[in-house]
Formats: sequence, structure tokens, C-alpha cells
Amino acid sequence: MYLALLVIFLQCSGVYTQERVFTFNSVEIRAEPSVKVKNGAPMSIICYADISKSANFHLQHNITIFKDGKLVYMIVSDKGVAQYEVPIARSSDTGEYDCTVKADGKTKSSNPLHVWVTGMTKPILTAEKREVLEGEVVKLRCELPEEVPPLQFLFRKIKMNSTPKEKYVFEAHRNFSTVEFSVEEGDNILQFDCFGKRYVKHINIELESSEPSNRTLVTVKEPFIKPSLIIKSTSNITEGDRIEFECSTVVARMRDIEIILQKNKTILNSVRDEKLLKYSAVATLEDSGEYLCKVEQGRASKTTKLNVVVAELFPKPILSASMSKLDENKELTLSCSISGFRKANFSILRRNSNGDILLKNSRNLTMRVNVNDTGSYICKAEVKRIAKESKPVRISVYAPVSKPTLSVVSGLPEVVLGKPLRLICRLLMGTPPITFTFYKGNEVKKVVINDTYATFLDENIRQNDKRGYKCDARNNHSSGVKTSNILNITVIVPIQNVSLGSIPYGEVEDGSETVFLCSVEEGSWPIHFKIFKKTDHDTLLYEKTESTDRIVWHKETMSRQDTGTYYCMVSNRAKVNVKSHPITINVILASWQKGVIAAFVLILIAGAITLTVWWFLCKKKKAKGSSMEMSRSALATNSTNEKLARQHNDGDYYSGSGYIEDGENHMKSTDENKDSTENRHSRIQGHPDAT
Repeated sequence: MYLALLVIFLQCSGVYTQERVFTFNSVEIRAEPSVKVKNGAPMSIICYADISKSANFHLQHNITIFKDGKLVYMIVSDKGVAQYEVPIARSSDTGEYDCTVKADGKTKSSNPLHVWVTGMTKPILTAEKREVLEGEVVKLRCELPEEVPPLQFLFRKIKMNSTPKEKYVFEAHRNFSTVEFSVEEGDNILQFDCFGKRYVKHINIELESSEPSNRTLVTVKEPFIKPSLIIKSTSNITEGDRIEFECSTVVARMRDIEIILQKNKTILNSVRDEKLLKYSAVATLEDSGEYLCKVEQGRASKTTKLNVVVAELFPKPILSASMSKLDENKELTLSCSISGFRKANFSILRRNSNGDILLKNSRNLTMRVNVNDTGSYICKAEVKRIAKESKPVRISVYAPVSKPTLSVVSGLPEVVLGKPLRLICRLLMGTPPITFTFYKGNEVKKVVINDTYATFLDENIRQNDKRGYKCDARNNHSSGVKTSNILNITVIVPIQNVSLGSIPYGEVEDGSETVFLCSVEEGSWPIHFKIFKKTDHDTLLYEKTESTDRIVWHKETMSRQDTGTYYCMVSNRAKVNVKSHPITINVILASWQKGVIAAFVLILIAGAITLTVWWFLCKKKKAKGSSMEMSRSALATNSTNEKLARQHNDGDYYSGSGYIEDGENHMKSTDENKDSTENRHSRIQGHPDAT
């Protein structure tokens, strides 16, 4: 029974599971009335899910609507549709909308939909004051209700017959902004308005603007009237007349009022907390021009201009000189005059950095000049307390130049070939500016204008160039040109190609003389020669200065210690040391030394041979002496035997013949008979009758 119930339950479960199968066909989002909505109109965002089911069963839907990725609406419903209502659409509602539907573990999202709310809320403008004074400021506040930052505000100051002044303010975190406009001179009735702007992302990023705000009217009051500037003296003003200025205004409030009188931005006079300014002076020609009276209070200011023309009483005097350039001890006449005007007080002065020096109160001056009188001179003329001075006249007094001296800057009148030659031309006397001219031969090389000296650099020096140098000097003195003496320059040729040789070359006998020859191919005399032997520290062997291109050094006795490497070093006034290639000398034995050694060796050999021969002869002689002694011993023995034989037996007489034969045999072979002889001797010695 239980088994049957289990089978029925499993079958029912399979049927139930099969009946709850569903799938999302699509999820769509749309805007009503359209994707482009006017600001202030109602708007609906609708999300719809199209779902297919295996049967008609109940399904819960979790629907969320997003704007620019942020959640704006969410609902749980058994229907596959949700509607997000926006009663009053604002520009802040512009953006990308999408929705997501979740059901029974499955999720599906729509494609994004861009909705654009066109237009912005009309801004509201308010002013802190509706009535202000010149110099004060107008504070304004512009607000965009129901708009969301970031926003940009444009404020405008509108004045009759004038271009509006604009100010932009960006607000990142609030929907209102404030600004200040200054009230300037001439502002009477002012109007202000403002606009709101925001960046909208549609197809491209666009700047959307609101309609203008309400216009706000502000009335401007003057704190004081425009100042009046007048001249109290006569209308025709001439130099020497006293000129008086008056500048006045009417002030509503006296506090912090200031009146200033200017000419060419230079303040002539000023007063504070007063309604009237006065200024007077003796008129000069330089007083002609535009004068400005300015009244200031706080930020407010008003100005009045007045043009003044001062007529010339007399023209500037003219100073003339009999000569502007003259020799010392000559007479100079200075004359001062005024064109068309003779009645004036004249004076002649000399300009000085510490103040002009009065020379004479007269229109004419004659004096004998010297060099110290060089300078600028002026004359002054005075009429009716008006003094004018002439343009300065430059007077130059010249002392004659002395004879110039030409020399080489380095000192000696010489130059190394290939190096530049710098000459200097000097003067002991002469009023500058002085013109110096340098010559090489008769060719002009350089012209210099200087005070007391000039230099010339000649970079084209040749070995065989024999032309001398000179210079002349002149100034504006009438004595003319002075010329220096001719300067001849010695061209020093540097040392080139040094060589060292020796006789004999290479090998030298001990005790013999060696001749060293050091020579140069090119170089100016005198030449300094040095001969060195190379060691750990090169040793100077010989040095000499000669006016020739070679030297010879005789080294009389060479020894074995003189074996080594030698070189020659040469220099002259070019102060450049030039080395030769090194040579090597080997000191060998002399011929007589070789003969002595050979003779000594031969003597040793002969001695050795002599000793050998002597030894051999001595040995041979010794051997021969031994043989003779043996023969004599044998004869004595035989004689003795015969005597004995005769005594005992006369029959033994012939036995001596055997001895002779033995003796003959002994002579033939001494060595063989030596032992037998000795035996015989022993026998004889051992014999009883031997005694």
C-alpha cells in the first residue's frame, strides 16, 4: 500500500514540475508620451516582460527600473509590467533608463532607453537692495528650483544704450548662486536678470539653457555731483602769468570725500573731507596740457577735464660757438641770443655732474682754452621770472698726439712661426678720440679708434717675410699725424727633424773614442743641444748652445758601462723640445784584449800538454830504472853461484850459461823475470852462506 502511495506521489510531483516551466521572451522599456518630454510635463517609464509558460500558474515578478545606473523604482507583482510615474518632468530626469525582471530564479534585462527632458525651470532672481549709491555694489541671487546640480549661472547687468555686462558662475553642489556688480559713475537705472544652464548628454553633450529670469530694477543715487574745474585767471595765459585752478563738487555726505588735481598722471594737489581744492603756479610753456579733477568717495569717482594753453613769452635762447673742435691755447667765443627778443638777462654756464658752473652773466664769453675745458656749455635767459636754457653745445679741446711707440705685447720683437703676433701702439700724450693705423710694410692692416692705445693681431706670419711694422696716430689737433719707428720682427722657426748618429755606429771597442753627431733639419739659431743616455732617470751627458744646425761630441774613452741607448734633445727660442730617434751602442772588447786572452788560453793549453808529456816521460824513466837494477842483481847472483860451485863442485861451471840465457831472457821480458829474480834474491838472502 505504501509503495503504491509513493508511486502516485512521484507521478504527481513530475506533473507539477512539468506544469511550472516558463521562459523570458523579452524585457522591454518605453517612455510615454515619448522619449522627448517638455520640462514640466508628466512622464511615465513602463517596463514590460514577455514570458512564455508551460501552463497557467501564478508567477511573482520582481521589477526594478534604473536611471543612469541608479535605482529609481522597484515593485513586486504577479503581472509582468511596471510603471514609474514622473508627474512633473525636469531636466534632471534626462538620462539612460533600463529595467530588470527577476522571477523564480531567472533574470532578464531590457536594452537602455534614452529620455530627454527639454527645457529648464525658469530661474528666480532677487536683489539685496533696490536702491544704491554710486560706488556701492549690487548683490544678486539666482535660483533654479527643482533643478539638480551641477549648474551654470549667467548674470547680466543691463544699462540703457550700453552692452550688458555678464558674469558666469559654476555651481557644482547647489541649485543657486550669488554675485556682485559694482555701481559705476554714470549708472542711473539698472536692470538685472539671470539664466540657468546645464550640460545634457543626448546624442552629443550639449549645453541646455533656461529662459531668462524675472528682471530686477535697481535705482542708483549720486553721492556727489560731477566736479567743476575752472581757472580764475584770464582766459589768455602767457608765460610768467600766475595761473589758479579751482576744483569743487556738491556732496551728499562729507565723510571720506577726496578731491585730486592731476596733469599727465602727475598729482599736483589734493584735499580730504573738503568740497573745494585750489592750486596756483607761475605759468610756463610746459604747463600747457590737459588737467583732470577727480572726486572719490569709497568706490565712487567722478572726473572733469580742462585743457590749458600757455602762450610763449619768448623762445628758448640759442648758444653758438666760434668753433666746436679746436687746439689747446686757442681762443673760444660763446654767444647767446634770442630770436626777435633782446631784453633778457643772459648767463653762460658749463655743465657739471655736481651742478652747472656759472662762467659769466653775459650774452658773450671769450676765453683761451685748454684740454680741461672740454665739455658741454649752455646759456640761460630770464624774462619776468621765466628762465629758459638753450640746448647744450659740445666743445672739444685737443692736445697734440705724441710720437707713438710700437711694441710686441709679449715683450721681445720676435714671433714663432705659425703663432699670431700681437702688437700694441701706445701714446704718452694726446686728446682722445685717437685714430690708430697699423701698417705692415706700406700696407694698411687695421684702423682703430680708441683713447690712448690700440692693438693689432697679425695671424699671417711667414718665414721669409721681411716687411717691418709701424703705426701712426692722429686726432683732431691741427698738428696732424705722428708715426712710430719701424719695428722689425724676428720669425723663429721651430726645431724640426732631429737626428742622432755615432762613429763608429752600433759596436764600439772598449777604451776607444766615439763621436756623437746631433743635427736638425730646420730651426732658428741659436740652438740648444742636449745628449742623454736612457736610464731609470735619463742622464744628461752633454749640452751646448750653438748658432749652427749640428754639434759633434767626442767621447774619448768608452767602457762597458757605456753600453745603452742614447738620444738627442734640441730646442730654441720657440721653447719646444724635440727628441731624436734613439740609437743603441754596444761596447765590446778591444783587439789587444782579445790577443791577451788568446795568448793566456794558449799558454794554459801548452802548460797542460807539457805537464802531460813530463808525467809520461817520468813514468817511462822509472820503469826503465827498475829493469837495469834487476839485471845488475842477476849478474851478482850468478857470480856468487860460480864461486860456490867452484868451491863445492867444479862440475857446475856450465850452469852460468843458463843464467846468461836467463839474463838474456830477462832483457827480453823484464816483467816476466822480475818475480823470479826477487825469488832468487830471496833465496840468496835466505841462504846460510849468503853472508
